[in-house]
Amino acid sequence: MSVVSALAKYKLVFLGDQSVGKTSIITRFMYDKFDTTYQATIGIDFLSKTMYLEDCTVRLQLWDTAGQERFRSLIPSYIRDSSVAVIVFDVSNRPSFVNTAKWIEEVRTERGGDVIIVLVGNKTDLVDKRQVSTEEGESKARECGVMFIETSAKAGFNIKPLFRKIASALPGMETLSSAKQEELVDVNLKPSSASSQSQQQSGSCAC
Repeated sequence: MSVVSALAKYKLVFLGDQSVGKTSIITRFMYDKFDTTYQATIGIDFLSKTMYLEDCTVRLQLWDTAGQERFRSLIPSYIRDSSVAVIVFDVSNRPSFVNTAKWIEEVRTERGGDVIIVLVGNKTDLVDKRQVSTEEGESKARECGVMFIETSAKAGFNIKPLFRKIASALPGMETLSSAKQEELVDVNLKPSSASSQSQQQSGSCAC
């Protein structure tokens, strides 16, 4: 089987309010683990994951942004050259859902229509605390013309399907069948050194 020599790279930027679970989703995807003692992301963190599918090798560059207001000024520059914007909200926190409209607007301001946007309702394991229904999430996604999926980083629910959905929407990958998407496998994990702004500091954020 021939392998394309050029490594296709796609930048995924994760956006959303503080504590919605952006870091948890990335960590579950990268390492298949969940940590209840996550510290708040400071600035921007960067990880890279290379995946292999049929004759294509794809590197996903995952940019984890801080949700705190004081870091908002950093985010537009990371959105600007992104292929995918993953906008996360907490289904047990209605304000985080309401604020997704602002995040989507910011992405469209920076990238226009030249970007894939995925709306993600995280923390579905908090069944008794849910404040945003699946139907509301789907309706918002239709209204904004973006993709939608619900996840639970804690339970590992829909994390792989989230990234399969993203992979199938990437340029050149749109024609992949569902069966072929299922074959998307890791070929290596490459945590990269984070930027100088992304040093972890103590905090109470479970994001």
